[in-house]
Amino acid sequence: MILRWLLIPIASLFFESLYAHPLRLSLCEIEYRSSTKLISINLKLFLTDVNEALVFDPNSKKLAFCQPNESEIADQMLLDYVNKFFYVKANGITIPLKIKQKRLSGDGQNTALWIYFEFSQPLKLELLEVKNAVFSDIFFDQNNIVYIHVNDESRSIMLNKKTSIHHLEF
Repeated sequence: MILRWLLIPIASLFFESLYAHPLRLSLCEIEYRSSTKLISINLKLFLTDVNEALVFDPNSKKLAFCQPNESEIADQMLLDYVNKFFYVKANGITIPLKIKQKRLSGDGQNTALWIYFEFSQPLKLELLEVKNAVFSDIFFDQNNIVYIHVNDESRSIMLNKKTSIHHLEF
């Protein structure tokens, strides 16, 4: 009887730690419409991963993204990191990333930081090169899904530590 009462808490700790192990994933959506001549990039990153990469503490409140007390250096630290591991080239030209908008969604371990970038693309889009290696420097099992929509054509790719760059022709 005592053994059973000891096993239940120990087993629940084991299963809780299995449940708490996060899926190492980011999502990116790139869209281009020739009618608007605009490339939009939405990047969804888990906030715990962002904090781990930037301040080495997944539960840190130091940068306070999208909060009234957001750190003055939060955007610059985020951009410095993203520019190191992520880029999009349109027709061979690297798109300069400037945060147009960001927001949080979800809660707890599932809180996501959405970052929105926009870029004017006056010339017809013929070539697109995407590098997405975010968090692959800190997580060996990181996967980065990229959805690409160009006019009426859609593609999806999975990038990771081994394959972090993909080229597309239209």
